[in-house]
Amino acid sequence: MKLQELATADKPLDYQKLVFDYQPHPDQRAATPARHPVVVVGAGPVGLALAIDLAQQQVPVVLLDNDHKLSTGSRAICFSKRSLEIFDRLGCGEAMAAKGVSWKVGRVFLRGEEVYSFDLLPEDGHARPAFVNLQQYYVEGFLAERAAALPLIDVRWQNKVTGVAQQGDHALLTIETPDGPYQLRADWVAACDGSRSAVRQLLGQESHGRVFRDRFLIADVKMDVDFPAERWFWFDPDFHRNQSVLLHRQPDGVWRIDFQLGWDADPEVEKRPENIMPRVRALLDASPFKGAEVTLEWASVYTFACQRMDAFRHGRVLFAGDSAHGVSPFGARGANSGLQDAENLAWKLAAVLRQQAPDALLDSYARERELAADENILNSTRATDFITPKSEISRLFRDAVLQLARRHAFARRMVNSGRLSVPATLHGSALNTEDADGFAGRMVPGAVAADAPLADGWLLRRLAGTRFAALVFGEGEGAQASLRALAAAELPLQVERVPLDAAHALAALRYDAQDGTTYLLRPDQHVCARWRRPTAAALRAAHDRALAKA
Repeated sequence: MKLQELATADKPLDYQKLVFDYQPHPDQRAATPARHPVVVVGAGPVGLALAIDLAQQQVPVVLLDNDHKLSTGSRAICFSKRSLEIFDRLGCGEAMAAKGVSWKVGRVFLRGEEVYSFDLLPEDGHARPAFVNLQQYYVEGFLAERAAALPLIDVRWQNKVTGVAQQGDHALLTIETPDGPYQLRADWVAACDGSRSAVRQLLGQESHGRVFRDRFLIADVKMDVDFPAERWFWFDPDFHRNQSVLLHRQPDGVWRIDFQLGWDADPEVEKRPENIMPRVRALLDASPFKGAEVTLEWASVYTFACQRMDAFRHGRVLFAGDSAHGVSPFGARGANSGLQDAENLAWKLAAVLRQQAPDALLDSYARERELAADENILNSTRATDFITPKSEISRLFRDAVLQLARRHAFARRMVNSGRLSVPATLHGSALNTEDADGFAGRMVPGAVAADAPLADGWLLRRLAGTRFAALVFGEGEGAQASLRALAAAELPLQVERVPLDAAHALAALRYDAQDGTTYLLRPDQHVCARWRRPTAAALRAAHDRALAKA
């Protein structure tokens, strides 16, 4: 089928079975290579999200993919509140949330006994849940439908990049198709082509880090059982001794089970249904659902590494998602951090292409997301070391912590079955303006703006996400002074007023707001500056700094 037919196709669709047509493009017959502002390589979640974000900012995008299908199997399934907020801005958040299984509670077990539970979003006043579980093929399907509705996105299936040459003010790509090779020029190339990135290899770059000597089996099974929509993690259960097991509920009655196997396990043997199903039945036999009917939908055996490229920018080529960094699946930090890469990069590419910012703004993409990758790798490595101790001393420590956690809160902070993904706070970014006034709370420069209920909706949904925004709190003289400063600054800003009344009390609390308090937000909704009462000069300076002009 053609991508554009997704918009009119009968629903629901089986996204795992879609096959997109290869369509020759006039660029393939051009006498000289056609030139495009942005070429995105890889039509996975990160590449699709980046293309949509750019198109919504009126930047034409060519999206190349070496395949002609979406993913199969569950793969990435845990999408965070922040990712849902990004999807909202991209126009497909409602579909994701409606189809996904919402959850916020996790339970940790040692053998058959619950050690403790945790709540990832204990407070009210959020438009989106802490997480939804949603198979990656649904995420790609909903993103593809949104991309199909945007005429500025040109998706080319079965277009494999086989050459990248940097040529001063552009990159020259060589692309293989069923009709033979052709070339494209791109002002900028975004490599979103996964952990085995062809673009990375073509540039002679590598990722560095730590490879973990362990294997895990993913089994997607369909079963009609009434487990709650929670994250359950077992250390050393009786049904899978000396290993760990993770259970998640997904849409359509499908359950994701991750079984730790050990390094010596044979992946091909372990993927056989006759070896998978006894493991699944042993888990069920240890639950109230003994005897439930189970069918196997998909399975895979994986190993993983925590690693990243030394630099995410190489001239005219920028790397995002798994092509730039990789983590273990414990903590759901892979796809979620990749989506944050995409939203960070999109507005910066758009600003540079519109000549609103210098080339140096793209250096800030690399620096900010490299630091975020380091944070994710650190958390992921710690979780993996706890889950799979590599020495007898490490195992004794882990087991002692788990025993203590049953009764003592201090030990629970040491249990690590995967610290779940949270958006990176970009501390120390060169784009931030340091506070000149005193503030309390978490909305520091570099933090992602917190959502909050308003009298007529939700705060983040008020923001267009295609330009800078100013939040002005209050309606008194302080607010009027801040509004006069904004007018005098003559900046291209979206200005949003937030009253200080009962209907907006949670927003005021989360932003530690007083009358006149003003926050300057980047297009990706990160705070870049805040004041109790700004001046026009301070606003202009912070805006310039956030565009790397200072």
